[in-house]
Amino acid sequence: MEKTTRHTTLDDAQGIAFGTFCCAIGLQILTFNGLVTGQTAGLAVIVSYLTGWSFGAVFFVVNLPFYVLAWKQLGPTFTLKSLISVTILSILTELIPNGFSIQTLDPALGALIFGALTGAGLLALFRHGGSLGGIGVAALYAQDRFGIQAGYVQLGFDAMLFAVAFAIFPFWIVVWSLLGAVVVNLVIAINHRRDRYVAT
Repeated sequence: MEKTTRHTTLDDAQGIAFGTFCCAIGLQILTFNGLVTGQTAGLAVIVSYLTGWSFGAVFFVVNLPFYVLAWKQLGPTFTLKSLISVTILSILTELIPNGFSIQTLDPALGALIFGALTGAGLLALFRHGGSLGGIGVAALYAQDRFGIQAGYVQLGFDAMLFAVAFAIFPFWIVVWSLLGAVVVNLVIAINHRRDRYVAT
């Protein structure tokens, strides 16, 4: 049997940096078109749109209660990595707009780009033992405890969130947003498989 090698601290650091950066760029693309997304990030985006509050601040606060579940069910290391990831993403979403702007982007294409970038970013975080907190914590717990793939757990939560979004936002905004969320979750569901990828 081939011996597996665990990720080093440096491996985890670059994985978390890469993952949060991809997600931050994805969120910049998402919000340019006024789209929404799922999970706790989606909740934070919706609150940000409706109140004008900073996404980064709202996202950080929304995730706080989930650290209790993370600590109890997934351990202190996972919790710390998730807290670091959420903090970095919250900061990046405030800084990136200062050096990156978009002039034209079709909403459908924007949704696809968001989905691909964010899916890759979340996958990197999951592979390195972290997450962006919130529903990601519950999803990873469900996968490890009950064998339910994390992407499908998140897809279920997204379905409920988007049902609310349809009542608040224009129809086509939510349709393109849903496309982006589906891409995110399919990337995770297909690629985050314990039976295929065992490096941790």
